[in-house]
Amino acid sequence: MYVVTGGSRGLGFAAAQTLIAEGARIVLSSPREGTVSAAADRLVKSAAAAGDATWIAADNADPATPGRLVAAARKRFSRLDGALISVGGTPPGTVSSTTDEEWRSAFESVFLGAVRLARVLAADLADGSDDGAAPGAITGTGGSIVLVLAASVRVPLDRLPISNALFPGLAGVVKTLADELGPSGIRINGLLPVRIATDRVREFDALSGDPDEVRARHSELIPLRRYGEPEEFGRAAAFLLSPAASYITGAMIPVDGGAIRSI
Repeated sequence: MYVVTGGSRGLGFAAAQTLIAEGARIVLSSPREGTVSAAADRLVKSAAAAGDATWIAADNADPATPGRLVAAARKRFSRLDGALISVGGTPPGTVSSTTDEEWRSAFESVFLGAVRLARVLAADLADGSDDGAAPGAITGTGGSIVLVLAASVRVPLDRLPISNALFPGLAGVVKTLADELGPSGIRINGLLPVRIATDRVREFDALSGDPDEVRARHSELIPLRRYGEPEEFGRAAAFLLSPAASYITGAMIPVDGGAIRSI
């Protein structure tokens, strides 16, 4: 049973689709009630659905959100195996033009919200009950947490100063938590998506007025010469969350078609 924050659209929804197709049970969260409830309905009604889903409307910046997610998982499914934490995007700009309030708001939502979620969810995984566990399933002595980060962990991105500042810090938190949580069998990793064809990326491409030209130009910089599809990201996320990745922790794994050039 997995929590998926930011699960109503984009990368979070793609991961939830893969998980539910493989029989997982999901608690989706997103700030807007109508959007997240509709996403949960689409998941359970899809032709590929083998699992089940419920939802709560919640903002990662709200200190009450982690406890609400754990309570929803325990109430509906009596267990928790892990979580995909989508930390969200950051506004474009420059360091000079970004205001104190924008920095403060992003820190609360993107950085502190993700750290708080990881901390609370990890504590529940460590203390969790085995009620309803299937043979061989991850129980309270293990589990997996994945943070959806960005290429800015490895290389600064143009006009995204907040991302360039906060995401490398979150990668450091992941590495530190891998040390702290490893003795309990809990794994934590980061995913670094680049140019996945979500609605958000299409919206950014359209800002120039010629989204096809932007997509072609960016595709030329990617060794695979194309954008990734959301389901390709979803499969990578589902793998890291699953017991199939049982010896992977503290890793930053690009889902980028080879776009990130750093070693």
